[in-house]
Amino acid sequence: MSAESKIEWTDRSWNPTTGCSKISPGCDNCYALSQSKRLKAMGAAKYQTDGDPVTSGPGFGVAFHDSALTLPLQWRKPRRVFVNSMSDIGHAQINDTQIARIFAVMAAAEQHTFQVLTKRPKRIAKLLTRQSFVEHVHDAYATLPQNASRVGAPVWPLPNVWMGTSIESDDYCWRADELRATPAAMRFLSLEPLLGPLPSLDLTGIDWVIVGGESGSGHRDLDLDWVRDIRDRCLGCATRFFFKQVGGVRAAAGGRLLDGRTWDEMPELAGSR
Repeated sequence: MSAESKIEWTDRSWNPTTGCSKISPGCDNCYALSQSKRLKAMGAAKYQTDGDPVTSGPGFGVAFHDSALTLPLQWRKPRRVFVNSMSDIGHAQINDTQIARIFAVMAAAEQHTFQVLTKRPKRIAKLLTRQSFVEHVHDAYATLPQNASRVGAPVWPLPNVWMGTSIESDDYCWRADELRATPAAMRFLSLEPLLGPLPSLDLTGIDWVIVGGESGSGHRDLDLDWVRDIRDRCLGCATRFFFKQVGGVRAAAGGRLLDGRTWDEMPELAGSR
């Protein structure tokens, strides 16, 4: 899957961290891994840390980038922002303090809507329910210069932050349970690349579902019946449904139609109610 396809449902991506490692089958053809290798070869400063050659690779070592941390505070026009399109905020090498700083910036940049996606929802659920972590977020928020004149701490959970997790096969439907346990204004699932049917998936408490097939030279084929089943269950419980792509050698190869139409349902953005 290309980076462009990955973030087509956002206005911008924001990568205060980069790098990751394979933890489940959906990672096997990771676009970010191959893109990091290219960026390292091109000399891109943020992609010079190598990861484990078995689970990661050149330029894909986990790194925290202070220089990128406050970028959203410079964007005046409200945006939908995909957090860490080239990483995973829940990775063990991103420490609690760093994650708190990321949440503090999201709290301060309240005009934007942030979409945080992780394959490690268990860690994130534990972290966001811990009072000491919330206090760390408040402390980091107070140190941002633009917050000097503000009174009080930000509302928790942050109303402009959507929390999501990735599920590619039925073996990983437990990630939705961890997401349900996570304090969040909006919860979403990224079912991509969808590698099989998801009969065990429970959509209770899930606001939005994104489904997509894999793209790239080694893509695994998508069966549209898997997608239809998920769509029908979303329609039955008022969960918004977004079908990103069928997939193929190129992201756009299979198109976006499902039963003769596109499906572009999304939750309302923060501040639009």
